[in-house]
Amino acid sequence: MAIASSRFGFGLGPQDDPGSDPKTWLKAQLQGPDPGLASGAFVGLPTGGEALEALIADAAGRRAFQLTNPAGWGQFHGQSGPFYKADATAQLNFAASTPSSFRERLVWFWANHFSVSARQNESGSFIGPMIREAIRPHVTGNFTDMVLAVEGHPAMLRYLDNVSSIGPDSPVGLRTKKGLNENLGRECMELHTVGLAAGYSQADVTNMAKILTGWSVAPADKGGDSTGFFYRPNTHEPGPQMVMGHQFDGDELAGIDALNFLSTYHTTYDLLARKLVIHFVADNPPPRAVAHISGVLRTTKGDLGAASAALVDLPQAWVPGQKLKTPLDYVLSILRAAPAPAGAKPVDVMGLLNALGQPVWSAPLPNGWPDQAQDWAGSDAVMARIDWAYAYAARFNDAGVDPATLAGNALGPLLRPATQEAMANAGSPREAMTLFLTAPEFQRR
Repeated sequence: MAIASSRFGFGLGPQDDPGSDPKTWLKAQLQGPDPGLASGAFVGLPTGGEALEALIADAAGRRAFQLTNPAGWGQFHGQSGPFYKADATAQLNFAASTPSSFRERLVWFWANHFSVSARQNESGSFIGPMIREAIRPHVTGNFTDMVLAVEGHPAMLRYLDNVSSIGPDSPVGLRTKKGLNENLGRECMELHTVGLAAGYSQADVTNMAKILTGWSVAPADKGGDSTGFFYRPNTHEPGPQMVMGHQFDGDELAGIDALNFLSTYHTTYDLLARKLVIHFVADNPPPRAVAHISGVLRTTKGDLGAASAALVDLPQAWVPGQKLKTPLDYVLSILRAAPAPAGAKPVDVMGLLNALGQPVWSAPLPNGWPDQAQDWAGSDAVMARIDWAYAYAARFNDAGVDPATLAGNALGPLLRPATQEAMANAGSPREAMTLFLTAPEFQRR
């Protein structure tokens, strides 16, 4: 059970009841709607369209403030700023408490695959809505549906500057002489779908960018949909475009057709399979495992639920300790295994992840956060974990909580005798808790 919950989820917690059949427990989580959306855990958080309206209002407020306070306009605090923190906190809290942690790990995996960073282009307020509107509904559905929802979401359109991309021969392009931005055309091919193995050319990237011109954002009163997506025909590059030997034409529909083509291309399934096996099995993915998952995706035409269930059946996925936990994994597994006692100081999870080197939804590049041990195993990173674990363990000194019991519940047979002995000989509950939270078998999954 410990392997199932750690490898496929975020670790065992008091809320988990895997029963006697871990594979059945995991596969059951792939059924039905997203638990977070169904639970109402995110009620009150803004849609992408509402975040866009707030951002526009903020921009107007900043301009007005600057006119009347030219020396202090940087003091302006708008209404969209808190959206990012509120949404990230809500989704982190849900990940730390949900009994469906395999399903939730898949949400965070796909959010990282379609990475949008709060560091760029005022995208932060839109990332939470994108995950709720474009990722969660499709985690066990069809990959093409997820691609279309993500590439057309304001989070991605703003982050990769598609809102500023103008067809050179469009009415706006001819009038303003402003031109193409290739970011979305490039990344949707290289990172999100077919990958470099498809052997596409720079001309294919340019043409894909032309196809996606016109995909923009607008609030509801200006024609945008509930997420904030809006198609601007006067910025779309007219005429047919060739991408990887296929011709696409038809205004907004050209983008939909092209993304349908890219999302079902054979190298797309290979790319997705490799990433899934790296994440759920091992840093050096077994080729046969990758081929199997790719085959499932190809046979089912991108059924992500079927691919996720196939991961559970891989024998290689049940070898413990093959993956070093990222900071996000590590923090969530601690909060699940050893929830802070009642009355203890709450954990600032976002601040903690900043300190551990993985700030929420803020990867430095569009390829997202790395998923292999070499990127997280540096001496400074390890010491930062130990320092925080010791600080967190102080909450348990007078809480009447037995660290050995928590360790046994979280790790089961994975708990090494050496760790048990060290904990038994510890000088205080705090030291025993620290030994548990920093043990090699807990830091790996």
